[in-house]
Amino acid sequence: MTSTKPDIAGRDDLDELLRRFYTAAFADPDIGPFFTRIAGTDLEVHLPRITDFWERALFRTADYQRNAFAPHAALHAVEPLTAAHFGRWVQLWHATVDGLHTGPNADRAKAQGERIALALLRRLAGRDADTSGAGPGFVPLAAVELRAAA
Repeated sequence: MTSTKPDIAGRDDLDELLRRFYTAAFADPDIGPFFTRIAGTDLEVHLPRITDFWERALFRTADYQRNAFAPHAALHAVEPLTAAHFGRWVQLWHATVDGLHTGPNADRAKAQGERIALALLRRLAGRDADTSGAGPGFVPLAAVELRAAA
């Protein structure tokens, strides 16, 4: 069966993808409060910045000079970000990417999201943070069956 979904081709695709992702993330009962209640994130302010981040990560065409760790550390200081939070972020990210795109750039975006989540978790919770899924928290991504949000 051939996919009719296009690959992520550039900034316009990233803008749509990230808008859909963050709309879902803000509404999510597990991770939404980090964006809405704790950080008070304004999506219209956040979106151009995060689009720059992903455009640089995938295509090396944007100039992203911000410290991506600092806002996560500030959130973690108010309320700890756990493996469960990062696992949920990755689940939503995969579902959003899969719902809109198929191809090498989409696959790279999902893999990069996983790497970022693990790196942030380890920096915040320590190198020994449980990412196996054996305890409460991070779901091993290979075991997660995601359904694309239609």
